[in-house]
Amino acid sequence: MVIGFAALLAGAAATVAVTTHAPVSTTDKAAIERIVHDYIMEHPEILPEAMEHLRDREIAKAVVANRSMIETPFAGAWEGSASPDVTLVEFFDYACGYCRASIPVIDRLLKEDPKLRIVYREFPVLGPDSEAAAKVSLAAAKAGKYGAFHRALFAEGRPEPHAVSRVAQKLGIDASFGNSPEATREVANNMELQRALNLTGTPSWVIGDKVLSGAVGYDALKAAIAEARAGKGRG
Repeated sequence: MVIGFAALLAGAAATVAVTTHAPVSTTDKAAIERIVHDYIMEHPEILPEAMEHLRDREIAKAVVANRSMIETPFAGAWEGSASPDVTLVEFFDYACGYCRASIPVIDRLLKEDPKLRIVYREFPVLGPDSEAAAKVSLAAAKAGKYGAFHRALFAEGRPEPHAVSRVAQKLGIDASFGNSPEATREVANNMELQRALNLTGTPSWVIGDKVLSGAVGYDALKAAIAEARAGKGRG
């Protein structure tokens, strides 16, 4: 927060200097910073909006820097268009009730939008059962049965070991892949992305240059998809 405030203050001072055509000197800079500081102290209500804008800008930079890793699915861990113009990425945990509640929203988006791809990223942060389930889910992705496993396991409720085993056996998935270095590396990569994007929980969504947190619902995701598509059109 302190670093962000300092950057905000310096940026505001630089903007004032440019708009007033003031010489860039140490004395003038200090005076401008004092004016900006005093204004902010008198109008603290502008800080939350300014800090949110700064946070969104930094997150957008992180998304751009990591876009290929974010949007490239692990094996078959995706649904929707094979040649999408927009990709929506969900970081999720099988123990997350909000992730489970988002499945109908995803299904609706996929049904309505033939150029949309959903990429699923395993983000098991809710305990050992979540991590074990995530690795078997990656085995399902390798076997080309991701969508069926994903929905069947969420339908079970909690990702308890017997539930994961039952779903895997029913679909003919070799769960031993979950113990492979490849599966372990994929989960670790997703955790690295979490840190880069400052994700705070599940579900988290990446669309265009934005990150959305929580079960934001159909309208918010639909609007974000439209914004990302429009941004590509402008580019």
